[in-house]
Amino acid sequence: MRFRHYSALAVLLVSALLMLAGCGSRQPTAESRFQAYVKAWQSKNFTAMYGFLSKSSQKTISKSAFVARYQKIYNGISAGKMTAAVQKTDQEKKNAVSFKAALATLAGPVSFSQSVQMTQETRNNRQNWYVDWQPSLILPGLKTGDTVNVETVPSKRGEILDRNGQPLAIDGSAASIGVVPGQLGTGSGKAQTISRLAQILGVSVQQINDAMAASWVQADSFVPIKTIGAGNVSLIRQATSLTGVVRTNVESRIYPDGPASGHLTGYVSQITAELLKKNPNAGYSDTSVIGITGLEQLFENQLRQHDGATIARLNKSGKQTGIIAKTAPKNGRNIQLTIDRNVQDALYQEMKNSAGSAVAINPKTGDILGLVSTPSYDPNSFALGISAADYAKLSNDPMKPLENRFASASAPGSVFKPVTAAIALDRKAINPAQSVAINGLKWQDSKSWGDFYVTRLDSSPSVNLEQALYLSDNIYFAQTALKIGGQTFAADAKKFGFGETLPVPYPMQPSTLSSSGNLNDSLLLANSGYGQGEVSVNPLHLSLIYSAFVNDGSIIKPRLIKTDAPAEMWKKDVMSPATARLLNQDLIQVVSNPAGTAHDAQINGLTLAGKTGTPEFKMKQNQAGRENGWFVAYNTDNPRLLVTMVVENTQNQGGSHAVTPKVKNIFTDLLK
Repeated sequence: MRFRHYSALAVLLVSALLMLAGCGSRQPTAESRFQAYVKAWQSKNFTAMYGFLSKSSQKTISKSAFVARYQKIYNGISAGKMTAAVQKTDQEKKNAVSFKAALATLAGPVSFSQSVQMTQETRNNRQNWYVDWQPSLILPGLKTGDTVNVETVPSKRGEILDRNGQPLAIDGSAASIGVVPGQLGTGSGKAQTISRLAQILGVSVQQINDAMAASWVQADSFVPIKTIGAGNVSLIRQATSLTGVVRTNVESRIYPDGPASGHLTGYVSQITAELLKKNPNAGYSDTSVIGITGLEQLFENQLRQHDGATIARLNKSGKQTGIIAKTAPKNGRNIQLTIDRNVQDALYQEMKNSAGSAVAINPKTGDILGLVSTPSYDPNSFALGISAADYAKLSNDPMKPLENRFASASAPGSVFKPVTAAIALDRKAINPAQSVAINGLKWQDSKSWGDFYVTRLDSSPSVNLEQALYLSDNIYFAQTALKIGGQTFAADAKKFGFGETLPVPYPMQPSTLSSSGNLNDSLLLANSGYGQGEVSVNPLHLSLIYSAFVNDGSIIKPRLIKTDAPAEMWKKDVMSPATARLLNQDLIQVVSNPAGTAHDAQINGLTLAGKTGTPEFKMKQNQAGRENGWFVAYNTDNPRLLVTMVVENTQNQGGSHAVTPKVKNIFTDLLK
């Protein structure tokens, strides 16, 4: 009995050891090995893929040839994301592994549905599964000796048009200026030609010599030096008059409105490696163009074109044996804006020598008619390929021409006073007809303000609301803000959209009342009443707020894309209709009254209403400092144009009086 007991125990121990040994020596399956091969395939690790090939397969192609073949073909077809599903091995089919896969290419997805033979081999004293590779694992149907041919069919990027169909961004042609090395001559004559060409094109002699030194250049090659706008006839004529300098036409994105719409349209450029990485599997290739800034970037998905392409198999003799993938070209969609190019150009003409911004809207429909930021840049320069030197010049310009000012927000000054007035009237904090006694040119609420005083320019001993608006009395509106109260003022300002993103498909900096959103401090509240303190307003937002004065107290919803849909209100009933009508009449006095701050904008036969503003940016009161000039104006009879203009650094130009004549010119040109 004892012998049988130990014998049974020994059997159990041996069995356990055998089981453990069996577990430790478990071999990979054919499916798991092919799955590993597919993983390397998906990451395009062709070197790793070669390590999975059977010995017989490796004899048919070297590692370097395998890697080079895959890379060349996959680069040529712009191979992107690959998905694959590996199925169970069918033992009856001699260890064949089936799989289904799809590979993204420039001609659309390529589908694989194949059965791959797997072979067991022993390498380095270890048995494993290896792939019996065939060229069809690069692309379906491919055989040894076959090549792949890719043909593309070009398409067009969508156009950006104004409301009347006038082009703001279109596909066109440009002039590529280059040299034919063998025709440049020799010696000093050649050097003089290159030096003169460099001067004409604004490039360095070194740049031209480097271009001609490229490995592909032959004596009769055309070597491109710089691409310029086809309309630059004088420059083209100067350049091509030189011996050995020629011009060819190339496709290019064209911006007919140039700097006038530069910040609005933005520009396209050839895609960079960084952008390719940020947009994987999106159908871009290293030759694609992509929107970089402005509307070109914001509407990239609608505007971008998709070239057609055909990927075909060719046999050893070059005969086509099949189509692997094919897709038709697809043009981008046009974008038609509410922008009126005539309005845009009128704004730019008045602003081009200043730093600032100008916005124009139709206050009854919400259509945005113009968006201008100055100084500007020519988007054609970027689309054609701006030089590093020219870009550095723009970047380092103290006037900041690359900064988009119409999208930003800043202190509005007195153009904010109608908002204070509207809140006060609806809250019954003031009586518009009551004259308020004000003594002198400065005032403070209490000694707690220290040495700070609210100041005014006019010394009238008393003013009512109408007078306070057309005289732009800071003290009146500081006192009005205190009568409203900080909590009420902050709450009611939110009704006007402060702190909100504007409902327009262009990123605009939100307007804010204060950094905290509160007006608990009496000094901050008083200063906010006349648009100083921490108040910051986007010029488009301010334009929308003023639309309430002709829309019975509701703020129109802005529109940048042209539509036949009826106008909508963004903020309903931000003030009562009675308040809107009263303030509309008072704002007419700002222009029509001889004492009004905008009287120099009066136009005979055209009634304007509006408000000026001159926010100050000073480190200390009573010191000289920077000022900006603002003016908002709209026509009151059949209102169809409302303009908000901001000019920076007007401290030596009369503040807002540097702006009112510009806005007057716009209304005269467009409506008179």
